[in-house]
Amino acid sequence: MLTFYNELHAQHRGRHEIFRGELVPCFETPARVDSVLAELGRRGLGRIVTPQGVPLMSLERIHTPRYLHFLRTAWSEWIALDPANAQKDAFPSVWPVRTLRDDIEPANFSARLGLYSMDSGTPLTAGTWTAAKTGADCAVNAAHALRLGERATFVLSRPPGHHAGADFYGGYCFLNNAALAAQHLLDDGARRVAIIDLDYRHGNGTQSIFYGRDDVLFISLHADPRDEYPFYLGHADERGEGAGHGYNLNIPLPAGTGASAWLAALETACIRLGGYAPDALVVSLGVDTFGGDPLSRFTLHSADYLRIGERLAYLGLPTAFIFEGGYAVKELGVNVVNVLEGFETAL
Repeated sequence: MLTFYNELHAQHRGRHEIFRGELVPCFETPARVDSVLAELGRRGLGRIVTPQGVPLMSLERIHTPRYLHFLRTAWSEWIALDPANAQKDAFPSVWPVRTLRDDIEPANFSARLGLYSMDSGTPLTAGTWTAAKTGADCAVNAAHALRLGERATFVLSRPPGHHAGADFYGGYCFLNNAALAAQHLLDDGARRVAIIDLDYRHGNGTQSIFYGRDDVLFISLHADPRDEYPFYLGHADERGEGAGHGYNLNIPLPAGTGASAWLAALETACIRLGGYAPDALVVSLGVDTFGGDPLSRFTLHSADYLRIGERLAYLGLPTAFIFEGGYAVKELGVNVVNVLEGFETAL
């Protein structure tokens, strides 16, 4: 398995986030990727590959030019407001909620920061664009490798991506790596692609990007959004719209869900995937379903991730795994690599 590793991921290093009304150290840290990389090395699984850079045109297949321009220039604008801002992360303080307009981009930087974000828990830092863009490079390269004949690839990068929409960031995510991989597969000749999101939280950004399309089936297993972030998307009645009706499947699960119920939900997802008969599969691989995760309320164990990888392998599809969430850093590498090893050894 080729692992496309973002060597620049640590350039995005938030100082703090706002969590439950308090300013706390960031949960999404460079140590997350370091844990996975170390475990890959310990087991000798896969081969590390440095991605080739991709043009902005490839990102514009998913993200709007206006949003991409903002991300590229945001830190420079933040510093221009006050040189002392170099020692602070940028957070939004105002948002265009219902009845307010979002079609006109404000001149005020704080207003634009709110226009393009969905929460106050995702710090924008000096290296955010570099880290996110290199992660997007990894995703596109990983997808292309599948079209060149690789059975499976892995994108080891941060910040994660599945909460990022076409023109907004949030949930620690800035560019939607899973969506970029899926779109590249289509642009590279695939007729239809499936995305399965295994993160504890619903991949709202991915859903919104493909919600009106039938060439990408999106399936997400996640915590009930009535109780968990992103709160405003991820319900079971969201099935797609227009041409995309029937090509969106959400399987929300209650707090306390353990391996038996979670794996049963995965089986439901796999049956739907088989019926869709995609040419390739993209997996948003979050392992914050782990029982020891500090931000989650499912109870999977490390051994369960071997079974997840094995079940995905039996779909028999070229598969790109995209690293998403998981914040129990000590166990994170084991859990992620268990999925990959389960996949690799199944067939």
